[in-house]
Amino acid sequence: MNLNLNQRRLVDGVISVFETGSVAGDYSKISIFRDGPGRIRQITYGRWQTTEYGNLKTLVNDYTNAGGIYSSKFVAYVPKIGATALTDNADFKQWLIKAGKEDPVMRITQDRFFDRVYFQPAKRWAERNGFTLPLSMLVIYDSFIHSGKIRDDIRNRFPEKVPVNGGDEKAWILAYVMARNNWLATHSNPEVHPTVYRMRTFRREIDRSNWHLSQLPIIANGTRVPN
Repeated sequence: MNLNLNQRRLVDGVISVFETGSVAGDYSKISIFRDGPGRIRQITYGRWQTTEYGNLKTLVNDYTNAGGIYSSKFVAYVPKIGATALTDNADFKQWLIKAGKEDPVMRITQDRFFDRVYFQPAKRWAERNGFTLPLSMLVIYDSFIHSGKIRDDIRNRFPEKVPVNGGDEKAWILAYVMARNNWLATHSNPEVHPTVYRMRTFRREIDRSNWHLSQLPIIANGTRVPN
């Protein structure tokens, strides 16, 4: 699974639109959703939106260790992230926003963090299971960003085999997108339901056989990529 530079930019751009509404992404973006453990409220932050009870602690710790402009502001918060609710902590959220908007170190840290923690594991999963096409990588990466992995409870909804086990790559991706669409649309948490727009984007690209991401632009939730 080797993406060229343009394909990687397209993958990142589509995911940025999904997460922050912009192709370039918003490194300072904060959202609050009731999708933490036990459906509690949690912060999601950054260009590709990592979560308070997920990997936000790792991101903030990376930034602190990198010596960013606002690193000292986060030292006391690092041990609290994921252990003490910070959704209503105005100071913590203010420093996240300021760092994302004003400090190039935060932007560099986020790029490296999301590549290491999400993209590379997604790529390894794709390679281990025999996937080779750029559109497949986009679908797989989106699952790692949005759900943390390729979920077994979605995979078990269809019979297609992964390519390494003799399956057809395109058939598996289509079946997975359809199964994930149903999983999102019927999820017990109603806040998840609107995110089926991600699957509509993928289905559109599958329908026009854009497996190499060569047909541009890609329309991601109404936004042109590249813009």
